[in-house]
Amino acid sequence: MQYVTTLVAARATTTLDPAIVERVRAAVDGAAPRWLSPGEAADIACPALPDIAALRGLLGPAPIDLFAMPVAGRRRALLIADMDSTIVVGETLDELAEEAGLKPAIAAITARSMNGEIDFPTALRERVAMLRGLELAALERTWARTRLMPGARTLVATMRAHGATTALVSGGFTFFTSRVAELCGFDLHRSNILLDDGARLTGAVAEPILDRDAKLAELHALAATHPDGTAAALAIGDGANDLAMITKAGLGIAYHAKPVVAAAASQRILHADLRAALFAQGYHTDEFVS
Repeated sequence: MQYVTTLVAARATTTLDPAIVERVRAAVDGAAPRWLSPGEAADIACPALPDIAALRGLLGPAPIDLFAMPVAGRRRALLIADMDSTIVVGETLDELAEEAGLKPAIAAITARSMNGEIDFPTALRERVAMLRGLELAALERTWARTRLMPGARTLVATMRAHGATTALVSGGFTFFTSRVAELCGFDLHRSNILLDDGARLTGAVAEPILDRDAKLAELHALAATHPDGTAAALAIGDGANDLAMITKAGLGIAYHAKPVVAAAASQRILHADLRAALFAQGYHTDEFVS
């Protein structure tokens, strides 16, 4: 079986130095590099699966991400992505809390939940209860401030253009996922429903809550439509709520993730933007759709 090692530089801060590429090529006894994006990303075919941790040691402090995997089945036919701090910048619930003057208190609970210190459903109910009475117009104001992660549109559009089914699956809320899905071009979205009385939030969320197990169930449901099952899927996220789907997908990527997630995921994007998930699958920039 042939393997491939991929190097991706954080293009906003650095360039992929050919000397670094050569250092990694020698370490993996690899072939001459194939540049996927000049100065940004390169593939190195190699005869065995390398030790990713050892290779990261070769890179030192350079803002360069590294992936290693078999060549066979490298391009995935399914994408299942988290929303908050993955497809969009920041946590939409925390930003909504700012409208109520409660961002520090709610963000602290969010951080504990994303680090796996408290279970997600409990944390979600507690945070939503604190927003009881918030006017619905606050949702629109929060949406107006929401920004996509760099590379988000390109990731979704490119995978769709090459036949993949794309799903946005979030522990956030349908108010936001519906808009993000439309903006990025996701085929479908799944999330939680904030309850209101027509004018203000009631402080409750519809049950059952979409949590870690529900995200995993969505992965399995999507995978059931493909002959290769979960091996055909790319799952990407940043928090503890994403860990089950990341570890069960054929390609699971921790994206600028919380420590508990980064420690458990073999493939990580620590420095680059979401385009790195395309380079990890062997896409050349000539194949990108933006």
